[in-house]
Amino acid sequence: MASMAQAIRMALHYGETKLGVTDIFGEDVGPPLGGVFTATQGLKTTWNSPLDERGIIGAAVGLASTGSRCVAEIQFCDYIYNTIDLLKLAGNMCWASNGQWNFPMTVMTPVGSGIRGSIYHSHSFDATMTHIPGWKIVMPSSPIDAYGLMIACLKDPNPTMFLKPKALLRVRGDELIPGEPENEKELRDRIDAPLGDRSKWKARWPEGLTDYTVEIGKGKIQREGEHVTIVTYGRTLPLAVQAADQLKSENISVEVIDMRTLWPYDWEMISSSIRKTRRVIFLNEDTEVTNFGEHLVRRTVEELFYDLEARPRLLAGAFTPGIGLADPLEMASAPQLNHIIEMAREVANERA
Repeated sequence: MASMAQAIRMALHYGETKLGVTDIFGEDVGPPLGGVFTATQGLKTTWNSPLDERGIIGAAVGLASTGSRCVAEIQFCDYIYNTIDLLKLAGNMCWASNGQWNFPMTVMTPVGSGIRGSIYHSHSFDATMTHIPGWKIVMPSSPIDAYGLMIACLKDPNPTMFLKPKALLRVRGDELIPGEPENEKELRDRIDAPLGDRSKWKARWPEGLTDYTVEIGKGKIQREGEHVTIVTYGRTLPLAVQAADQLKSENISVEVIDMRTLWPYDWEMISSSIRKTRRVIFLNEDTEVTNFGEHLVRRTVEELFYDLEARPRLLAGAFTPGIGLADPLEMASAPQLNHIIEMAREVANERA
């Protein structure tokens, strides 16, 4: 099974050969490295930019304004904050032109904790990004969803933000991507660049890769349950599934929803689940103050108040300027499995 990094790479290959992607660029995106997480190895349209995040986003805006379909990577989301005005500009374009101009650009950037990245390589970006109108925003939690969501982004005529959870980029899926070789070694031999000299290496892409798309705006019920709903995405999705599996022994049935898209999100699925379980936890690792989950809590209270049997809860990262390098500091700064189990137990046992 492919890892998430391999899945993204295969989707980008499909994009440059079938969907008209003309440029894939960013710091170390081109040869010889192919991205710090190897998500762009072997692609034909990649090139290396200067170490200049504003230049990267500015180039993407320029390309998109001419109708060229491009993918720009910010190496870590920790360094995307100085481009906020340019992201807002790109999000304005279609709306400002009353739909006459399209902006076919995708920005991808690794987000979140889980790799011991310390204060400069562990930030989240979902709360900030959802404050910028005009963008569709996705975050996968599995390789097959990473492939399908990237294909959806590359098809979209306007700006899309693809948030890559760093902690999951090396994790292999449990579902084959359509066209992917069944043998993991064969896939590695085909598309993973060798160590050492890569000057003569070329990827041998699987010929059967298909137009597999995960619709933007559609969530997925990862586990069905009856007593409490956990709504999450990215790194914390597998943790929520583990928590649901462990709580079965306590006769606590947890429904886990993978949002997959942060905007526009699948409120129909979320609200239906909350009406069923009458309890909900919104889970993510961004800092808790003005967290995207707070918006979901507000909407839950406004629209579903009389369906609730317990307070809607937010479980999010600590409101600290960064995440420390030491293992105990990282574990305390972002939600972990034990935190999820404890809160799910509390909410399941709470009575209105």
